[in-house]
Amino acid sequence: MSDHVDGPRSIGDPAADLSDLFAFSSPENPERTVLGLFVFPFAGTSALFSNVVDHSFVVRRARVAGRGNAARFTTSGKEYRFSCRFDVLGPASQGGSQAQRGTCTLPDGQTLSLIVNDVQGASTPDGVYRVFAGLRSDPFYLAWLFATLKKAPNLLEHDNALCIVVEFDARRALDAGSGALFGVIAETKPIHKPGALIGHDPPRFDRVGRPEQTNMRLNNPALAGTDDLRDLWNQQDPFTLPDKLRPLFHQRMMDSLQNWDLRDGKADWTRAQMTASANVFNDDFILFDVSKPTTDESFLEIEKSTIQDVPYRTGGGRTVDANVIDMLITWMVNRDREFLQGGATQATQRGTKTFPYFAPPNAQVQTIAESVDLMATPDQVWALIGAFGGQWHPLIARIDLTGSGIGQLRRIETIDGKHIVERLEAQDDAQRSYRYSNVSGIPAEGYMGTLEVKPKDAGSSVAWGVQYLADGQPTVAVKTVVSQLLGAGLASLKARFGTPK
Repeated sequence: MSDHVDGPRSIGDPAADLSDLFAFSSPENPERTVLGLFVFPFAGTSALFSNVVDHSFVVRRARVAGRGNAARFTTSGKEYRFSCRFDVLGPASQGGSQAQRGTCTLPDGQTLSLIVNDVQGASTPDGVYRVFAGLRSDPFYLAWLFATLKKAPNLLEHDNALCIVVEFDARRALDAGSGALFGVIAETKPIHKPGALIGHDPPRFDRVGRPEQTNMRLNNPALAGTDDLRDLWNQQDPFTLPDKLRPLFHQRMMDSLQNWDLRDGKADWTRAQMTASANVFNDDFILFDVSKPTTDESFLEIEKSTIQDVPYRTGGGRTVDANVIDMLITWMVNRDREFLQGGATQATQRGTKTFPYFAPPNAQVQTIAESVDLMATPDQVWALIGAFGGQWHPLIARIDLTGSGIGQLRRIETIDGKHIVERLEAQDDAQRSYRYSNVSGIPAEGYMGTLEVKPKDAGSSVAWGVQYLADGQPTVAVKTVVSQLLGAGLASLKARFGTPK
């Protein structure tokens, strides 16, 4: 998913997992350039930036070094680096609620202090730079199942991630008068702490350039039996990919593109064109030209035009609302012969036209409600399911209770080995209902469930509902888990008590 969960290392360390990178001209002032990165995908509303990670944009001046089947881009050795580090949670400046602070070091050596989630951001005295950091709605949307190329709803609906935005005057910050074409990546690296007794820090935790280099190209799910190259890829400097590894990644790019090309049963790419594409995409950075306009349609236009041996017309880059997955799939499957539209046309929220350009975090409480009508009386049903520790659910292997009454904990072991801890918040046997919260085991915050039995005709009706905000997993994944729990439980009651005709 763009660059979400792009390898075993990032899956194990989500706070350092870069999920997206953007480069576009500011809608407020086209003379200014905006870079945005996202880290910590599926973050909850209380998520913080890691205080042991250096979050950086790295920009180099680029040039077209070949066209057509010899298409290639090279970059200069000089780097323009924007690096942000964050402290642990501390007191707010007014002495109120706690806040996280950060410091960003800019290409000219200036440092800029900021407060996380301050939508005004922070600016340098000369006005050249402005920076924001905080939780935002995930701007990426994915509406395909990659392995089968089947349309789907947006699989990242309602998800959030942590975001860093830098806006600047490119003429002054990047010396754009010496050349307007640039390549940009984002990377997360360990903050070096001398004195380690064993080993050394990895060169980086994660990096991202163009969307879906890892999960669609290197780890194409339709290429069965291939090695996962994503962690190896993420450790390399995309501007200077080692010669000894270039053939390995090049071959995977070729194999993957050939597979995508044939997904519709037609071959639209020649071998030479595939080779040119693999050469270009092996050097993984977003290209943007600050002298030309960036639009929602300019994504990959610089790369595609150069491969097609025509001058590029736009600023390339990647805007907040660019439909990058459909554009990328269309390019790989049929080389832009026919546009392929997935199952969604926008992210949960569209971007804004004002700083910091990415939409506020999603805070809509998600609700799952299921019910079933039964032939048994309410008392008969409540006698089975009314005890907080009752082991009537078919997906539960074991329940252990701690305490009694309100505040009682139940430790659940499911039949597939998962462990869930829930707390009793309220119980009313007269009304045949109880309410409980999740302590651990479900990746959600504000999780509250209610189970109740009501009379209905000659039998009864059981209603089971849950409210939550996903935290650490996609909202759709949490919904799937909770829906399965509720659905399996109510289905077992239907089998036990029967349903009205």
